[in-house]
Amino acid sequence: MAASELIQDSDDIRPHVEVNVTTLNPASPLSPIVANGKPARLAAPPQPTPPGVDTHDGKRHQAGGKMGNLLKQSQLIDSLSCGLRKHCNYVKITVPEERGNRLPKEWWKTGVAFLYAVFNLVFTTVVITVVHERVPDKSKNPPLPDKFFDYVGRVPWAFTVTEVNGLILVGLWLVQWLFLKHKSIVGRRCFFLIGTLYMYRCVTMYITTLPVPGEHMKCAPKLNNNSTAKIWRIMTLISGGGLSITGSHMMCGDFLYSGHTVMLTLSYLFIKEYSPRWMWWYHWFCWFLSTTGVLCILVAHEHYSIDVLVGYIATTRIFWWYHTMANMQATRQVPSSFLSRVWWNRVFNFLECNVQATVPIAFSWPITPPSSCRQRYRIVEGGRDE
Repeated sequence: MAASELIQDSDDIRPHVEVNVTTLNPASPLSPIVANGKPARLAAPPQPTPPGVDTHDGKRHQAGGKMGNLLKQSQLIDSLSCGLRKHCNYVKITVPEERGNRLPKEWWKTGVAFLYAVFNLVFTTVVITVVHERVPDKSKNPPLPDKFFDYVGRVPWAFTVTEVNGLILVGLWLVQWLFLKHKSIVGRRCFFLIGTLYMYRCVTMYITTLPVPGEHMKCAPKLNNNSTAKIWRIMTLISGGGLSITGSHMMCGDFLYSGHTVMLTLSYLFIKEYSPRWMWWYHWFCWFLSTTGVLCILVAHEHYSIDVLVGYIATTRIFWWYHTMANMQATRQVPSSFLSRVWWNRVFNFLECNVQATVPIAFSWPITPPSSCRQRYRIVEGGRDE
């Protein structure tokens, strides 16, 4: 009897199922927003139970109806959200470019600047050969009076010190340039300044030919109209770098202004500008070599004082003007800027138009290792990090 009652009671038990449906987009235009910011649940109005229908079956149908309504609501919300994603207005966010993109290498521009420098150096030797034929005879036109020569006597070996110091400075700058990270940008600046300064020198030498500054100077004989011998002299001057210690500098007339002063000053300026400030001892050493070399030019009586002074002023001013224009990107295209009125402003814009930041002082290896070696290095570094 107890068992049958239990069986009858178990038949009357109905399982109660609750279904919770969570949508990905809780907030939608169709869901009302209450004060606390949470969407209110949409519930279907209660349906009256018809007479003669079992309440358990009504509850089951009611739960099924609620679940169907919620599923329809979620599908409608998903379709509306997809439509909104397709037709929404995007906000463009400008991301600043990386520093590497603001300092492009552009080696082809460096090559153009190198050819410009080589052309003017070769043209200088041609002008020296032409001017040599116009140098006044020192027996008829004695040296011009110079105040420095009046107080300081000539030291024969002083000019050798000048050229040795110049070779050391140029060598130091060449090694430093090879280890610079942005050597292409710095290289084209150096080549442009060298070419421009020697072009100025060609103009000043040709316009005004000064007599020799001392009776000790021995000038090669004049060739008059012998073009073949002049070409050989040009080749000899180029092969020896125009230095007296190599025996290639035998001609006179290249006095205004001093090419040795240009190279001594320009090498020091580039060494100091593109080396860290904490290397003060290196700067002082290079300054000592440059200053000693310039003074020895005058002590050797190889140039007039005006030659050295004009060479120093021309070199420092054009170096400072160029780097002021390069480091101040905001004033490059300003019409009221006086620096933009130099005749080489168009050439400057061609060389520096894509350089949008100040060149940092950074060093790297001159030769990049092969990709296989770099891959092995990354693997080893990754293993160490683990």
